[in-house]
Amino acid sequence: MQIADDAGLDLIEISPQAVPPVCKILDYGKYKYEMQKRKAEAKKNQKVIEIKELKLRPMIDKHDYEVKVKQAKKFLSEGNKVKFTMRYKGRELSANDMGKAVLDRLVDDLEGLIKIESAPKLEGKQMMMVVSPL
Repeated sequence: MQIADDAGLDLIEISPQAVPPVCKILDYGKYKYEMQKRKAEAKKNQKVIEIKELKLRPMIDKHDYEVKVKQAKKFLSEGNKVKFTMRYKGRELSANDMGKAVLDRLVDDLEGLIKIESAPKLEGKQMMMVVSPL
């Protein structure tokens, strides 16, 4: 402590559990500033993964389907997860195998780009499936 006072610096305890405790002599304000900068840099380099949702219908037209596949590829290339939601109306719910077929076709078209996180499952009037990039 005397050496730190003579130098006009602070005595900082680095690891108190060690025997004897490890201490450093340095400027505490500067140390605190550098730690804050390191934390900000680590946060800046962090990638936040978003979940993008694409809504479909069982009787989707060919061109509309191709647009959805193109959007899904774009989202996946950006590193985002994609949630496909198949919405049913009226009597379509009784023939939910048509919607399942569309989702299976999506998986086939995106093969090599995706990993299925949650398989298609029916919840109420909609069937959902979540995929993530490889």
